[in-house]
Amino acid sequence: MRAVAYKQPQPISAETSLIDIELPTPEAKGHDLLVEVKAVSVNPVDVKIRANVAPSEGEYKILGWDAAGIVKAVGPDVTMFKPGDEVFYAGAINRDGSNAEFHLVDERIVGAKPKSLDFPAAAALPLTSITAYEALFDRLKVQDPVPGVANTILIIGGAGGVGSIAIQIARALTDLTIIATASRPETQAWVKELGAHHIIDHSKPLAPQIAALGIGAPAFVFSTTNTSDHIGSIVEAIAPQGRFALIDDPKTLDVVPFKRKAVSIHWELMFTRPLFNTADQIEQHKLLTKVAELVDAGKIRSTLTETAGAINAANLKKAHALVETGKMKGKVVLAGF
Repeated sequence: MRAVAYKQPQPISAETSLIDIELPTPEAKGHDLLVEVKAVSVNPVDVKIRANVAPSEGEYKILGWDAAGIVKAVGPDVTMFKPGDEVFYAGAINRDGSNAEFHLVDERIVGAKPKSLDFPAAAALPLTSITAYEALFDRLKVQDPVPGVANTILIIGGAGGVGSIAIQIARALTDLTIIATASRPETQAWVKELGAHHIIDHSKPLAPQIAALGIGAPAFVFSTTNTSDHIGSIVEAIAPQGRFALIDDPKTLDVVPFKRKAVSIHWELMFTRPLFNTADQIEQHKLLTKVAELVDAGKIRSTLTETAGAINAANLKKAHALVETGKMKGKVVLAGF
């Protein structure tokens, strides 16, 4: 089978940062599905791992943690899918990725592809949807209001991949007032279109802009990017006894200033359940099923905004370079081999 991989971490501009290779087609065992990959999207995690993580000596590393495709074979323990089913999923960080013609993935972290979307539009959704859904409902527990304060969430980085779907999920499934950050006219228009009630500019101090809205201190803050740049504003803006979640990797994170307000702090990593084979990893299948239902009901939409051609090394390099700019609106997708 054809695949795209690398042998050593390099800048994306390097000739061999990503290369086209041929590998044997893997075999489905246990709870695995063997999926014929039709489309993939590129996330910041792809960029981080390519630039920093070396594969084992003499081995290739295949990236890719978003895919949509068709089940070609199933392992003996599979009960939820069969060959021919159309699926979408984000995979597991400790296994080979989806930048290959055929890919193995545990059925318990897979959902049936939304019927109303084609493969590219579906491939834009899984990783960010899982991240946003888990952050909102498993970490921040937005279904449990903070007593006596504004039932409001601030989403920092509203136009990015996670922010774009978090706005939609929050709007579809909660009664939260949504404040999203965006700094450019096109990204501000994008987050408004997705359902944000208020938009503020993250290139300026956040707390005064939130205060100027006159709606009170937000109960919840979800930071998707550049947390270290905004930590002071978050401490100032969040309500007492509020909840703060983040997904990025600040070099340092001083949590002591949150103590006075008794703010709880939550990390979200959508790979945790498959990485540690947790007893509840089936929840990712369930939430992807819910996301597909919301899409097919017209309540949320794909966040695909850029296409980069077929799945090969040259096009994946272009997609990685685009993600590395940090100015993505929505998601970039590649389709077909």
